[in-house]
Amino acid sequence: MKRILRIVAIVVGILIVIVIALPFLIDVNTFRPKLESELTDALGRQVKVGNLSLSLLSGGVTADDISVADDPEFGKTPFVQAKVLTVGVELIPLIFSKTLNVTDLTLNQPEISLVKSENGEKWNFSSLGGKTGPPAAQAKPAPEPQKAEPKKTEAPAESPSAGGNPNISVAKLNVKDGRLTVSRVGSHEKPRVYDKVNIEVTNFSFSSTFPFKVSAQLPGGGSLDLDGKAGPIAADNAALTPLNAKVKVEKLNLAESGLIDPASGISGVADLDETLTSDGHEAKTNGTLKATDLKVVQKGSPAGRPVELTYAVVHDLAKQEGTLTQGDIAMGKAVAHLTGTYDARGTVTAVNLKLNGEGMPVDDLEAMLPALGVVLPPKSQLKGGDLNVNLAISGPVDKLVTAGTIRLENSTLANFDLGSKLSSISALGGKKTGNDTTIQNFSSDVRVAPEGTQANNINLTVPSIGVLTGGGTVSPANELAFKMNASVGGMGIPFSIEGTTADPKFVPDVKGMAKGLLKGVLGGKNNNQQQNPLSNLGGLFKKKQN
Repeated sequence: MKRILRIVAIVVGILIVIVIALPFLIDVNTFRPKLESELTDALGRQVKVGNLSLSLLSGGVTADDISVADDPEFGKTPFVQAKVLTVGVELIPLIFSKTLNVTDLTLNQPEISLVKSENGEKWNFSSLGGKTGPPAAQAKPAPEPQKAEPKKTEAPAESPSAGGNPNISVAKLNVKDGRLTVSRVGSHEKPRVYDKVNIEVTNFSFSSTFPFKVSAQLPGGGSLDLDGKAGPIAADNAALTPLNAKVKVEKLNLAESGLIDPASGISGVADLDETLTSDGHEAKTNGTLKATDLKVVQKGSPAGRPVELTYAVVHDLAKQEGTLTQGDIAMGKAVAHLTGTYDARGTVTAVNLKLNGEGMPVDDLEAMLPALGVVLPPKSQLKGGDLNVNLAISGPVDKLVTAGTIRLENSTLANFDLGSKLSSISALGGKKTGNDTTIQNFSSDVRVAPEGTQANNINLTVPSIGVLTGGGTVSPANELAFKMNASVGGMGIPFSIEGTTADPKFVPDVKGMAKGLLKGVLGGKNNNQQQNPLSNLGGLFKKKQN
C-alpha cells in the first residue's frame, strides 16, 4: 500500500513540475503574429494582441491587451479594446507539435464603441468580416488569375450574403463585464452607455446560424436580456445579419434608453417583452410595453396610472423606415389605436401617424391628462362620460403637429363652477348653477404644434348656461386667448377667455352683450309668451341676491 502511495505521489509531483515548467518551455508569443493575422483576416480590421502567456490549469493562452481598429470612415479610435483576452486552445497539439488550435475566445472588461453614421444608414460594425484590411487584400490575389471555382466552394449556395466571409469558427465566444457606448456622427446628444455587458455565443461561424445570449445594464437604469439565434453574418453589411430573438427589458428609462428618440419628449419607466425577427432586409417586432410615470410631451407631467402598449412594427433595415401596424394604447378600459409610418434616416425621426379612440371612459383617461400637457383648474377633475378622438400626428418628433377632432359626451368637470365664472351670462338664462359643471357635449377641431394649440369650431353644451361656441389658442405657456359666444334664451352673448388653463378669466363683451339684448328685445316684442330678456339684466352688473 505504501508503495502504491509513493508511486502516486511521484506521478503527481511530475505532473506539477510539468505544469509549472511547460509555460517556460513553450514560448506562446511565437504564435502572436499568427493570432493577430487570423483575427485581422476574420474581422477585416487591424487587430493587435499584447504579450501572451500560457496557463495549463485554465487550458488557455492569455493576452495582456487587445485592440480592434474601427472602420476608417468612423475614425481612428479603436472599435474594441480590452485589457485581457483569454484564448482557449487544444493543449495536445500545442505541447507536442506547437500547433495553435483555438477553441474559444473571451474578452474581459472590453470597451466597445458602436457608432451610427450621420444619415443613419450604416454602423461602424457594418463592415466587420469584410475584406478591408491588409491581410484580406493578400488573401485574394492567389485565386484571382484562376477561374471562379475555388471561390464558389467557400461560399454556401444557400447564403449568397456570406460569400465574402472568412472560413473561421469558434466553439465559444464570450464577452464578460463589458462596457458598450452607442453614439451617432454629428449628433449633439450624449452617448448612451450600457454597462455589465455579457455576451455568450456558441458554435460561432461567419457562414452559419449560431445561438447567442446578451445581458446588460441599460442607460438610466434597468436591465436587458436577449436570447436567440443569428447568422450567417452578412458579408456586405454585418448590421443586416438575420436573427431571431426574444427581448426582455425591466425598468427601462424611456428618455435615456435610445429605443425612443429623446427629441420626442416621451419619458417614463417601462417593462418590455418583445419578439424580434429579421431576414437581413426586413425586421419585425411585436410585444407589449407597460409604462409608469409616462410623459408624452415635453411640457407634460407624469401620468397618474400605468399605460400599456401592445405593438407590432415592420422595419426596412436598408431604408431605415418602418410601419407601425398595431399600436393599442390601453389605460384601464380606455383603448386608443395608433398606426402609421416613421422615417429614422435623419438626425431626428419623422412620423406620420393616426390616433383613433372611440367611447373611451373619461374616468380611466383622467389620469393621463397631465402626461399630454393638459392642465385643469386647481382641484378640478373630469368625471364620467366618454371621449372620442380622431387625430393625425406628423412631422419630426421634436416638432410634431397633431390635428383632428375631439368629442366629449356626458361628463362633469367636478369642483369647477363655470356658471359662477359666467354669472353675468348664466343670470340671463335664469338657471341655477352648482359647484360642478355638467358637460352634455363638447366638440372641437384642434391643432397642437410647438407654437401652441388652436381649438376651432368649439361647441360646448352646458345645461346650466346654454350652448357656447367659438375658438382660440393656448400658448406654450398655457396662456388663453379665446373669443366665444353664449347662446342663452335665444340671444347671442359674446365673451372672451383669458388668463391660463390653471386660472382662466372669463371676460364679458359688454358692447356685444348689449347688441344681443337689443336683438332679443326686438325679436321677442311680438311674442307675448316669450320672457323679456331685460328682466334678468341685473345679472350683468351685480351678483344675484340670495
